Amino acid sequence: MVDKKTVEHVAKLARIEISEAQKEYLCGQLSKILDYIDQLKKVDVEGVEPLRGLRLESGPMRPDEPRDSQAQADILANAPAQENHCFKVPKVIE
Repeated sequence: MVDKKTVEHVAKLARIEISEAQKEYLCGQLSKILDYIDQLKKVDVEGVEPLRGLRLESGPMRPDEPRDSQAQADILANAPAQENHCFKVPKVIE
């Protein structure tokens, strides 16, 4: 069971102020959390591989090959103003 002194110490480390009512409440909550952690420590995980993500299969990969792109001309065609193959925008910092 977590006592009030421990809760005060944790609050001091976290640099937060808590009321007496909150101290009582947090004593119970922290005790429940630590009890749950003790339950988890008892679980046999021998031979269980760590999960590195929710998708275990890898996605399709294409070869990373450089290629010419005509996209710049298509994108700049939509620009209201352009200069030197770039978007021309109004100055926003003086």
